[in-house]
Amino acid sequence: MVKRIRIAVIYGGISGEHSISCATAGAVMRALDPDRYDVVSIGIRRDGTWVPGETDPEALDMSRGLTEVGPSDRRIVIPPGDGSQSLLEVGGGQVRELGAVDVVFPVLHGPFGEDGTIQGLLEMAGIPYVGCGVLASAAGMDKDFMKQVLIGAGLPVGPYVAVTAHRWRAERDAVLAEVAELEFPVYVKPARAGSSLGISKVERLEGVAAAVEVAQAHDPKVVIEQGIAGREVECAVLGGRGDEPARASVLGEVLLEAPAGGFYDFDSKYVSTDGLTMSIPAELDEETTRRVGEIAVRTFDAFECEGLTRVDFFVAGGEPIVNEINTMPGFTPFSMYPALWGQAGLSYGELVDELVGLALERPRGLR
Repeated sequence: MVKRIRIAVIYGGISGEHSISCATAGAVMRALDPDRYDVVSIGIRRDGTWVPGETDPEALDMSRGLTEVGPSDRRIVIPPGDGSQSLLEVGGGQVRELGAVDVVFPVLHGPFGEDGTIQGLLEMAGIPYVGCGVLASAAGMDKDFMKQVLIGAGLPVGPYVAVTAHRWRAERDAVLAEVAELEFPVYVKPARAGSSLGISKVERLEGVAAAVEVAQAHDPKVVIEQGIAGREVECAVLGGRGDEPARASVLGEVLLEAPAGGFYDFDSKYVSTDGLTMSIPAELDEETTRRVGEIAVRTFDAFECEGLTRVDFFVAGGEPIVNEINTMPGFTPFSMYPALWGQAGLSYGELVDELVGLALERPRGLR
């Protein structure tokens, strides 16, 4: 009898994408074949506490509304070690061993999930995990450092201004002078938040200060990007087995009909989605499609990504410009990343299996 793979699915978290993570966890758990996998569910509450997770994936289904990790008097601990150590459940004055796990699928988005922090914890625990490592996760989460890596690799990015909390307090006039050099409209964004949280479209320089305050409610560091009049195109990249190169999916295009904010924000992604459609494959000419896929793989390699990454582009006048990367992209069955691979014939369950396989074959320690 073949031993089942013991996999911990970790979800929730303290970021604004908590509920999306819950929905994703439910989808992943449904896709894990019980004949092949033994699932350990771990939830992270909005206050950061780790608790036993939901065992019924249907309870996390987004059709029931936005869910969250509920309260518990028990806590889950992943001790450091070589990967053979047991997970612990602590509560009521007792410590119970849950056994070791073979791999972790951290279905977490945003700060303390997609930014290298939990990846570092799992590295210290010696446990393989799905997705990118510490550096790629951290650099990819910060839109400023992300662009610096892209520029260093010779990849195309749009003009932008980075604004730390200190710069905004001490050098506001200088910041606004730099922003004035950009073409309006501009988009003011938290540097390290996801799902388009806290983003404002600003038509004139006079509106920038208020937009920065909105963004800083999510992250003290802000980026101000020049608006690019182009088509929003996305490419899903999947790591290669062994020494094989990473794989680019077909392309998808985000089509949004006259949203209230004029752009693809959190509400239009997950709540009021009536005007949102995904065109798969995107209707682009063969050469542009080829170039976008090539740049997506080069982006994956520039960050030394592993497992999965979605690369988002603007295509303006036939020229692809990298907008951002997502090292743990939306992963519900209806999200762009699995939808793109579904078009290529890879089902959601097969995609989950492939990601787990990639995680298990990655070398441990420095590499």
